[in-house]
Amino acid sequence: MPRFEALVEVQLRPGISDPAGATIERALPALGFSGLSAVRAGKAFRLHVEAAGPDEARNLVEALSSRLLANPVIEEAAVEVFELGRSGAGQVPAQGAG
Repeated sequence: MPRFEALVEVQLRPGISDPAGATIERALPALGFSGLSAVRAGKAFRLHVEAAGPDEARNLVEALSSRLLANPVIEEAAVEVFELGRSGAGQVPAQGAG
């Protein structure tokens, strides 16, 4: 069965207060960074999935995201799926994923 790597990025929905992002943004000038704004903090998850194809892998990871990785009331999750090479190394964007 083909193997895929999935990247799930979870962040607060627009309009939801992001205190971690605001704290980071306020610290940037003191650290010598300028020209940066709209900082949003979030979480990233990487996992390997065995599935018949990229669409099945994406559906599985999206279900996992909405049930476990993100709180759908205040967070949104973006899912990317990559086809793993035979050795399990290297990523190739999965056909049909997107």
